[in-house]
Amino acid sequence: MPARGGQPRRPLYSPAERARRDASAWTLVQGILAPLQFLVFLVSLGLVLRTLATGEGASAANASIVVKTLVLYAIMVTGSIWEKDVFGRYLFAPAFYWEDMVSMLVLALHTAYLVALATGALDTAGLMLLALAAYASYAVNAAQFLLKLRAARLQASPHVVLFTEGAR
Repeated sequence: MPARGGQPRRPLYSPAERARRDASAWTLVQGILAPLQFLVFLVSLGLVLRTLATGEGASAANASIVVKTLVLYAIMVTGSIWEKDVFGRYLFAPAFYWEDMVSMLVLALHTAYLVALATGALDTAGLMLLALAAYASYAVNAAQFLLKLRAARLQASPHVVLFTEGAR
């Protein structure tokens, strides 16, 4: 499939990387943690928005953000192990370079929230706004990974690619 400028696009996974991905136990772990994190995100987002709108439920919102952050840490640690299994490096493999870059922003914002919560550096509204910034970066990052997953599936199924290419 050509990229912009007519150059052939490098496949997301080489055959060896695809085999390592399929054989890695960390692929299953990522497959479980990613939807779990999204579910925790949705619940927490609702609690954060409720707190901002009504001023109530700050404790539940804060607890949910802490849980979301812990799940994020788990998926980042196991994801870097997965990346090492598949690509031979813990982070910034060329196939996932930009996703990993945005992940660093996501981690920084979530960690800043934990620091602000622990130190009392921000009031409730400030904490909730910082959480929303962290969640916005997470949403961008999740979209990046979903687009990569879609690209990998299209590459794995040439019939779909041909059908898609012909539909333009």
